[in-house]
This record gives sequence, C-alpha cells and structure tokens, in this order.
Amino acid sequence: MTQSVSRRALLAVPALVLALAGTVAVVEAAEPIRIGAILSTTGPGAGAGIPQRNGLQLAVKLANEKGGIDGRQIQLIMEDDGSSPDVAVTKANNLIFSQKVQAIIGPTLTASTLAVGGVADPAKIPVMAFTGLGVPLEKTRRCVFHMLPSQDLNARALLEVATKALGAKKLGVLHDSAYGNIVMTKIREVSPDYPVEIVAVEKWEVGATDATTQAAKVKAAAPDAVAVIGNSATPFRNARQIRLTAPLLSALGTATYEYVKAMGDAADNIVFAEFLVAEDPLPGQAAFVEAFRKEYGVLPKTMEASAWDAFNAVAAGLAKLGADTQPGALCEAIRGPFEGAMARFDFSQEDLTGLTLKSYVFSKLDKGKFVRLPFKAGS
Repeated sequence: MTQSVSRRALLAVPALVLALAGTVAVVEAAEPIRIGAILSTTGPGAGAGIPQRNGLQLAVKLANEKGGIDGRQIQLIMEDDGSSPDVAVTKANNLIFSQKVQAIIGPTLTASTLAVGGVADPAKIPVMAFTGLGVPLEKTRRCVFHMLPSQDLNARALLEVATKALGAKKLGVLHDSAYGNIVMTKIREVSPDYPVEIVAVEKWEVGATDATTQAAKVKAAAPDAVAVIGNSATPFRNARQIRLTAPLLSALGTATYEYVKAMGDAADNIVFAEFLVAEDPLPGQAAFVEAFRKEYGVLPKTMEASAWDAFNAVAAGLAKLGADTQPGALCEAIRGPFEGAMARFDFSQEDLTGLTLKSYVFSKLDKGKFVRLPFKAGS
C-alpha cells in the first residue's frame, strides 16, 4: 500500500513541475513594462517639470486602469534631475543600465536633453524630450525625439505674433542663458524674413532671482514689444516693476499656471505662442482636458499635454511591437505620425516633431487666465 502511494506520488511530480513551470511563465509574462522619467521637479525648471509630471502620471494611471500595454502594467520610475544636466546623466545611466527601462520620458531642460541623449542614443533607448531641436548634433540622434517645437519654429512663432498680431516694428528681447539663448540665436537668423528691427537684447542667468538691470536696458531702447524667453517668472515681474509698458510676449516655456502664479500682479497682458488653451480647447484636445480636470481639479496647459502625449506615443510604439523588444526596435516603432492632445506629431520629420507654424495656438493672459486669440501663424 505504501509502495503504491509512493509510486503514484512520484508519477505526479512531472505534472506538478509542468504546472509550476506554466505558473512561472505566466508570472514572467506579467512582469511590468518599465518606463523611466527624468524631469526637473525642483530647481529653475520646476515650473515646467511639475506640470509635465502631472500629465505623465495621469497618462500612466489611465493606461494601467485599461489593462496596461498588451496586458502588462506599466511601472513608472520617476526621477528628478534638480534642473542639472550632470544629475540628469547620472539618473539616465541608472534607468538604462540598472533599471532596464524601455524608454525615458523627459528631460525637461535643453542642457539635460543634450546630456541624456549622449547616454541613451548609443544604447538605443527612446528619449521623449520636453525640448525642441536645438543644436545640429541632435539631428544625428535617432532615438531622441522632441515633444516641443524646434527653436527655429519658436523664433518664427514669436516674430509672427509680434509683427502680424501686435504690429511691432521694433522688438526687444530678454532671454535666459540656456533655452532662451538658443531661441535668441534663431531669432537673429530668421528676423530678416520679418519687418522688424531687434533694438535690444539682454540675457539673465538661469536661476537668477533678479533681472531688473536687463529689463531697464531693454526699456531704454523703446521697443514696440518685448519677447521674454526662458523658464522663469522673474523677468516678467521685473519688467512690470520698472513700468515697462510695451506688450510682453513669450515662447511656451512659461505658459504654465505655476509660472503665472509666480508672476503675481505681472500676470496680465502677456501673449504666448503655445499649443493648448484649456479654457477653450480645440476639438482634439477636449477629452484630455476633461480627464485632467477630473483628476486634478484644475486645467492643464501645454506642458501637461506634452507629457501625456510623450507617454502615449511610447505606448503606441510598444503596442505595435508585441514581444519584439530588440534594441532600437522601439525607436523605429515611434518614428512616424502620432495624433496627440497637444498637437499632431510626425516623429519621422527632420526636426523629430513634425510640428509647423500652423500647429501653434496663441493665448493672452487676462488677470491670470489664458484666453485663446484668433490669430493663426503661417497663414
């Protein structure tokens, strides 16, 4: 009797092993998809990085509630680079080589994007950067995509609204030493295409807490309008404090409610070249705006929408691949058209966004609230 029981037990072992093996296979198949993020949620870039974090977290949450990607949940590994490119590189190395992420969302700032791209591109890990194409080196990076327009396009959008909507003949510029510096270089390059004279250009250092001297020098040149380009509310406040009455306009770097709040009383009559006015969204933006409002109780802006789009572009690429996770495959899967909440992208284009002047919407602050303007660039 004992021998019979033992024999039956031994015969059952292979079946048990097979069953366990099947269980292990199911567990392995259900491993989460790891997506990294490097954002500037502290430091000078936090006014953009925090909104990006909010848009990204909502996109991941809703994707997981719908079953994830190909039946697998998404694990978001969020990192803060403190607005430092050196920290961003350290975080990127950890995400790529230790955490084994499939893609990196971010960084927030231009210098960090350049630094992270140098690590991620050779490893064939997609980077969805919240910057626009700047230096020529970026065109050679096949796995670094951009969620915001090229700096050439930002320059043209500012000159379009300055000359065609505001009628400015003389333009002053206040810009920071990073993102704004690149846009200013492009403004100089493309300004001959527009009926405007650049009468004053002043720079403030990233992280500076006062730009009054620079604002005063621009005011002295008596411009018809002043472009303020950077990631800081400081120069807007300083310009109003010295009673600079010329219209202020800005690229989308400061078109966030975080920066508007920091502007205080200065947050009025500033024109932005941007992509989303949630108080008056375009038809393709309405569903995202409502989802964000429902989740956070506030309205989103371009930065939140760009983060939402960055994740969903990666998710669409992963959905195409299925089990194919060969190095570089996801980069190629992302490379192509993508209908986003911010705008329509085409990541196969030379500027790695596919955005055009007609992609822009323009807004004006009215007592701290964004109002969409009827002006259309490129027409």
